[in-house]
Amino acid sequence: MKLKGRNKVSPEFSMSSMTDIVFLLLVFFMLTSNAPNALDLLLPKAKGKSTNTQNVAVSINSNLDIFVDNVKVKQEFLETELKRRLKNVDEPTIILRAEKSVPIDNAVNVMDIANQNNYKVILAVRPK
Repeated sequence: MKLKGRNKVSPEFSMSSMTDIVFLLLVFFMLTSNAPNALDLLLPKAKGKSTNTQNVAVSINSNLDIFVDNVKVKQEFLETELKRRLKNVDEPTIILRAEKSVPIDNAVNVMDIANQNNYKVILAVRPK
């Protein structure tokens, strides 16, 4: 009577499945890692505040609504409103406050208006 089985257990180990897992983990970690920015900019520090400079604040929220000193303004009338408010100012300055989710095109539009009218622009950011 033969009690020995036909199927033999092979003690060999296949590396192909382990290689696939390691490769997938490598791709996953590369996609989820926070790569540093290409440019490491050191922003200037300033002490004090100039009292002679009169500023106008332009704010853009996540709904792309534009406010000039907390007054809602349509995109078409932004330039005329800024000209009206900064008409008799020696060094006109615009403080641009744009939310994080606002597309860059909207911020560039305000900067373009300032450039055409020789206004200075300060981009407001929050400290880390």
